[in-house]
Amino acid sequence: KGHGTLSRNNSHSSLSPTEDDEDEDKNLELGPMIALKEQLEKDKDHESLRRSKEQLLGIVDLEEVGETPDPVVKIMNLTIRSPDREDMVPWFTLKEGSKYTLVFTFRVTNNIVSGLRYSNTVWKTGIKVYSRKQMLGTFSPQAEPYNHVMFEESTPSGMLVRGSYSVKSKFVDDDNKCYLENNYTFDIRKNWL
Repeated sequence: KGHGTLSRNNSHSSLSPTEDDEDEDKNLELGPMIALKEQLEKDKDHESLRRSKEQLLGIVDLEEVGETPDPVVKIMNLTIRSPDREDMVPWFTLKEGSKYTLVFTFRVTNNIVSGLRYSNTVWKTGIKVYSRKQMLGTFSPQAEPYNHVMFEESTPSGMLVRGSYSVKSKFVDDDNKCYLENNYTFDIRKNWL
């Protein structure tokens, strides 16, 4: 009997309009979900196991831990940063050839979210022009929101790339649970507005 293989790409970008949006490596079978509170209580009197869990999880805010196994992830905002500019939120305009960075702010409560990843697909006049998938990581519950800063990118330049773009973005975990599916638009212009 064959076993599926697991490969991990932390980040993937494509300019190919024919590439499929769906992940192809869904062969991994995970064990049953257990509430984090139950995991933390289990073996709490065993010193080495307790220290090992602390090393893996960090300091877990028990106020943010629930009784059920499902994590709760709330995407609080998406910010676009560009040097020498105010932070932007969707609908925004980028200057052609400019550098920018996406920043996500989100909270995790109830349980650990495993393998949270971000994907987005960009269209111009109905044609897929860009696609990206990036692993954000695994996060434990805490009261303070997480800020995840993506790698810096540059907008294309030239007369043909100017115009309006539409984006479909998703935040999904290893269990294929979608926490946010969002559509927004932006413009690429010759100059900043």
